[in-house]
Amino acid sequence: MAWRRWVVLGSVAGALVVSGCARRREALPPPPPPPAESVVPPAPTAPVPPVTTTTVPGSREDFLAQAGTDTVLFAFDSYALDDEARAILDRQAAWLVRHPSVRVTVEGHCDERGTREYNLALGERRANAARTYLVARGVAASRITTISYGKERPAVEGSTEEAWARNRRAVTVIVSGTAG
Repeated sequence: MAWRRWVVLGSVAGALVVSGCARRREALPPPPPPPAESVVPPAPTAPVPPVTTTTVPGSREDFLAQAGTDTVLFAFDSYALDDEARAILDRQAAWLVRHPSVRVTVEGHCDERGTREYNLALGERRANAARTYLVARGVAASRITTISYGKERPAVEGSTEEAWARNRRAVTVIVSGTAG
């Protein structure tokens, strides 16, 4: 019967422990509420303008955007630079001075009239006229090569005054540099 006494005592002790724990939990204050998050409206920012161009500095696209064109036109049977051609070459030279690693080739072209040999020689004089002007504006001569295509590469097909006028030209072509 001693064992009954121990069972009863164990049961009473267990009940006291459980009831004591229950009271202790009730006696504790509830946990504090989490700190309230302060809602701060975002500061007003200026709208981000949309990206309108992905032009790489030193690229052909940059050259065309800054210079306006890669082409100067000539009068019939002439390699003289007029005011418009000089203005275009001034913009090209300014761009080339800003991008000293860029190399160019100036191509000379003619309309379809005249012999092949005559037009090759005239195309060379046109390319050299543009090159000489660029060099005079500060572009290193070593960065500019020339080539004449004569009448072999027309910009516009046709045998009209308008087509011929657009084919009498010198074209500045980027061949190497910062962006290729």
